[in-house]
Amino acid sequence: MRALDWNREGRDWPQRENTRFVDTSGLKWRIVQAGAGPTVLLLHGTGASAHSWRGIIALLGADFTVLAPDLPGHGFTRGRPPKGLSLEGISGALEALLCELENHPALIVGHSAGAAIALDLASRRRPDLPVIGFSPALMPFPGLAARLFPALAKMLFVNPFVPRIFAAMARAPGEAERFLVRSTGSRIDAEGLRCYATLLGDSRHCEGALGMMANWNLAALAERLPAIRNPALLVHGGNDTAIPLASVTEACALLPHGTLEMAIGLGHLAHEEDPAGAAERIRAFARAHAILPAGGIAA
Repeated sequence: MRALDWNREGRDWPQRENTRFVDTSGLKWRIVQAGAGPTVLLLHGTGASAHSWRGIIALLGADFTVLAPDLPGHGFTRGRPPKGLSLEGISGALEALLCELENHPALIVGHSAGAAIALDLASRRRPDLPVIGFSPALMPFPGLAARLFPALAKMLFVNPFVPRIFAAMARAPGEAERFLVRSTGSRIDAEGLRCYATLLGDSRHCEGALGMMANWNLAALAERLPAIRNPALLVHGGNDTAIPLASVTEACALLPHGTLEMAIGLGHLAHEEDPAGAAERIRAFARAHAILPAGGIAA
């Protein structure tokens, strides 16, 4: 299997016209930058790419400058952060990217593991920087899984054959869609399925996703949540089969300024199933925190 190539697989990729590539230490980022206004930084979850925000980017462009990178190890971004694919490593790499772009987001939005990155990054930048987490993965897996899952991910990550095997399985006709329905409880559009099939069929992308999971330490983040004073809106899909509602409720209770909203009838990929609803939640939260004026577009 050839590595993903922007001029081959990327030639009909969502938001190609708004894509640019930016070099920082050890990384060549693929980012989407579109629209005008205060910057909203969009961070995808494990195994995805910036394509997961495809429906939202166009809807937010009139209100915001939208910045959406492929995270390290994912999509068309190349290289590894100096501190690896840990939460600290990815947050630090994003800091370097924002510095290179001379950009200071007014709002950070993350999905799943991207919500953990959003909270970590925002809390390190300033305590009043608002955060939205869609289907947020903020708490360790319960019970025995908390100990077994990181160890299993590490074991799979160090085996060079595992990403190739997983990618080969994902390339079977219809397997990407079946995998997404089983693992997320979501049903998304044909363009999204095509992108996920391309990504999951690439062994380098699978290796990056496994590496991220192997280096994730949600227990350390959970201990920090009571000290994170950033305004945080957590949005959980009622049909989410990946993240238990109890986990999101517990995380929200630990956050001093956390609020939980339910996306009834939607799964783990709620922001892809209903991009218009997700975009309106983002606008409403931005208005509530004076990022956008009460009437709409920022001055």
